[in-house]
Amino acid sequence: MKTSLKDIAETLKLSKTTISWVLSGKGDEKGISLATQEKVFQCAKQLNYQPNLLARSLNTGISGTIGLIIPDITDSFYSKVARSIEKEAETQGYSLMICSSESEIERENRMIRLFKAKQVDGIIVAPTKVSKIEIQNLVKEGYPLVLFDRYFPEMQTNYIIIDNEGSSYELVKKMIDNGSSKIAIITTNPHLRTMNMRREGYARALIEANLPVDPDLYGEVTFVDYEKNVFKTLDQIFSKVPDVDGFFFTTHILALEAFRYFYEKGININKGYELACIHGVSAFRVLAPNMNIARMPIEEIGKNAVRILLGEYQISLGKFDRKKRSRNTCPAMFITLVMILHFFFNHLTGLVKINNDIKLTNVTIKKIAL
Repeated sequence: MKTSLKDIAETLKLSKTTISWVLSGKGDEKGISLATQEKVFQCAKQLNYQPNLLARSLNTGISGTIGLIIPDITDSFYSKVARSIEKEAETQGYSLMICSSESEIERENRMIRLFKAKQVDGIIVAPTKVSKIEIQNLVKEGYPLVLFDRYFPEMQTNYIIIDNEGSSYELVKKMIDNGSSKIAIITTNPHLRTMNMRREGYARALIEANLPVDPDLYGEVTFVDYEKNVFKTLDQIFSKVPDVDGFFFTTHILALEAFRYFYEKGININKGYELACIHGVSAFRVLAPNMNIARMPIEEIGKNAVRILLGEYQISLGKFDRKKRSRNTCPAMFITLVMILHFFFNHLTGLVKINNDIKLTNVTIKKIAL
C-alpha cells in the first residue's frame, strides 16, 4: 500500500499539516525546528513515501516541468537542441516534456493546449510555419514562453535566433572568393522568416560581387515529399544552367538528400563545385569534407532558452525571484535575444566555422503593461 502523509504523521505523532509543510519545503517558513524536519524526512525515506506531484503542483502553482515543442524530433538539429534544453533544465531542477509538432499547425496548437492543461511552468517552441493562434494566446496570458530557430518579428515575446542573413552572406561570399560565380540556392519553406533571411544573405553576397541573382539558379523545394522534390529541383537547375559551379543549401536536410542525387547521377560534387550549408551533420565530413558550414551553437541555444524561460535574466537584474513566483505571476519584462554567429576562416581547408564563443548581442528589454 502506498504511504500517505497520514502514515508519516501517525508514526511521528505529528499533525498531517506539519508533515505537509516540511515535505513541501515550508518547514523554515512555518517555524518548524530543524530536528523535527530531519525526523520527517528520515521517516518519509524509511516508509518509501512518494509525493503526489499533481497535488503539489495544484497547491504551489509550480509543476517543476518545462514543455518543449519541436517540428521534427528525428531532425538532428532539433534533437540536439532538445538534449541541451533537457540538460540545462535538470541543472535548474526541472524536468522536460517533449512533443513533436510534425510541422502540423493543428498538432502544434494541441500540444500547447496539452501543456497548459498539465500546468507546465513554461513552454519553449520552434514554431510551425505560420501558426500563431495558440502562441498569441500564450503571449496575451503572460505565459512563460521562449521561441527559438523560428519567430514572429511582430510578436512581443522572448526568442532566440541566429543571424540567418549574415551567416548566409558570409557562406556565399566565401564561395565567391573561392572562385564560384554560378551558385545555386536550394531552399524550402518560403513562409518562414528565417528562410527568407537566408535567401536575402545569399542575394546580398551575389549583388556585392556584381553577380546576377539568376532565377534559374533558384531551387525552392516543397517540404512535403522533399526527397523527391530535391531530385526534381536539381534536375531543373542542371538542365537550365549546366555549368553551375556551386550549391548553397539553407538547411542540412536538403543537403543530405542532394548528396544522394549527386551519387545516383554519378556527379563528383567534390571536384569543380563549391558547397555551403546552414548547419552541418557528421556525415558531411565524409560526403563533402571541404563544404563551408555554419555550425549552429546548439548548446548555447538550449542553455539560454531555459535560463530565459525561468527568469534567470530577471534574477540577475534583481527584477524577479523565480522561487517566489506563483502560477498567476509572469515576468514584467520581455527579452528579445538575438544570437549572432561569428565566423572565422580556416585558410588551410577553406571551411567556414562558427566560433565556439557565442556572443550574445542586440539584447532588447521591453517593458510591458501587465
